[in-house]
Amino acid sequence: MNIVRARVVVTMVGDPIDDGAVVVSGKTIEAVGPWRDIALRYPGEVEDLGDSILMPGLINAHCHLDYTRLRGVIPPQNSFAAWVGQINAAKKDLTESDIVCSIAEGYAELRKWGTTTVCNLEAYLPKPLPPTPLRTWWFPELIDVRDPSQRVEEEVLRHFEGVPHLGLCPHAPYTASPDLYRRVARMAREKGLLLSTHLAESADEEAMFARREGPLFEFLQSIGRPMDDCGRYSSFGNAVRNGLVGPGWLLAHVNELAEADFEWIAAHPGPWRVVHCPLSHAYFGHRPFPWRRLHELGVEISLGTDSLASNESLNLFAEMRQAWRTNPWITSEHLVRSVTTVPARALGMSGKLGVIAPGAYADLIALPFAGEGSVYDAIVANPHPIPWFMLEGNRC
Repeated sequence: MNIVRARVVVTMVGDPIDDGAVVVSGKTIEAVGPWRDIALRYPGEVEDLGDSILMPGLINAHCHLDYTRLRGVIPPQNSFAAWVGQINAAKKDLTESDIVCSIAEGYAELRKWGTTTVCNLEAYLPKPLPPTPLRTWWFPELIDVRDPSQRVEEEVLRHFEGVPHLGLCPHAPYTASPDLYRRVARMAREKGLLLSTHLAESADEEAMFARREGPLFEFLQSIGRPMDDCGRYSSFGNAVRNGLVGPGWLLAHVNELAEADFEWIAAHPGPWRVVHCPLSHAYFGHRPFPWRRLHELGVEISLGTDSLASNESLNLFAEMRQAWRTNPWITSEHLVRSVTTVPARALGMSGKLGVIAPGAYADLIALPFAGEGSVYDAIVANPHPIPWFMLEGNRC
């Protein structure tokens, strides 16, 4: 049994505890409370972190670790479709060794900035899978745009057999067929798997689905994709009205919504779950993310970093700050919840991840605290790599 003491313990299930302590037993938390109470009830070795904030490890709800080595390779393009062309060209030069190294380097950067759990969307299937030094949900991306007769999900399940945390990700409605979406949803229900997809990410995607125009429409039409799902609804409207996605999915981006889409969400109770990637959003120059409108409709919004092909780091503190710059009405506590309790709920891990509470996993980080102002403000403003890190009760 270990006891960790800090100037402030941020539990995310109640008010921050001044001069608090956490009792760790094995992989989980046994108790949390004021130091004076813990000291009386629990004998054991004490690690005093001094002037620090002790808080739950962060959860990155959308990341592509296989693109870590593409940092800075692709400058901003004049359209999303042009960026897709650039990344497809860059990916051709990546060897399997490059991909394994990319994933390892990505894990190291996530660890540096306090992420203990990551949803990793994987375009490649390295064999064998590389080590996972952080708690990882693998979401293999499923694409059948060039051959809808493929049963790509069956090969993926064989490849990931035995992986403890697995989700499935039809890549996007423009690259995955409606039949693939429906098969994957059935498979997820049968096997208890999570589901994610990219949706309504760009103006090009919106132009394709809503108006049958734009560079993405032209490119996909040129390679033989059936385009009969275009010209009636928005990208989001097409996906929900045709039963491709719905409440419970981790919907990445959701930047381009029509008025009818907001009305659909209001008329169809959730849980609707969206992952916003603020710095990647800025890189692409998307129109403002509709956080307030989605929040008012009860949509649960988590944060992710996307990939280093469209970002400079895998730093969730930087993502919170970017979100605050563009949405100053949001409280700092709300932002901290977007990287702790909200994604934990999306992963079906409420009470186990994203909190400091009895029975939760001992996934903890600590960061310096000067003792002035709001604790949540200090968390969002943190500019430093994380000096103290614990995963499942082990100091890393």
